[in-house]
Amino acid sequence: MILMETIELKIKKPDNYDLPLPAYETKGSSGMDVRAWTEKDIVLNPGEIRLVPTGISISIPTGYEAQIRPRSGLALKHGIGMVNSPGTIDSDYRGEIGIIMINHGDKPFTVRRGDRIAQMVIARVCNAEILVVDDLDSTTRGGGGFGHSGLE
Repeated sequence: MILMETIELKIKKPDNYDLPLPAYETKGSSGMDVRAWTEKDIVLNPGEIRLVPTGISISIPTGYEAQIRPRSGLALKHGIGMVNSPGTIDSDYRGEIGIIMINHGDKPFTVRRGDRIAQMVIARVCNAEILVVDDLDSTTRGGGGFGHSGLE
């Protein structure tokens, strides 16, 4: 049996925050649902991009990030996605989390207070040490890209 690693995620919320905190909906969920914290409904017209507030800020341990991803049900049923998917919350960011949503659908979509609008996945990261070299090691693939394998 493989146990998942657990880290401490500190969440700051306003005193008048009245919504469920981000949470895993099932035991096997990778992402925690994040909710819209709006005073009034936000209507996303087709093609429109809006920043939707969540009301929460987080503190992630160094060596981790929070990835903010769209919800598949909103994408399939309404064409709702995120412009910067996945969004990254760095371990040193302490501001409010905002979700940059877009309506790819053909009808207006209304975001209401408390709607589950995104998923937050906590992931390990590492820093890279940059080393400038004259040549790179060779591979079978080499510089082939953008469909070089013939698969569409």
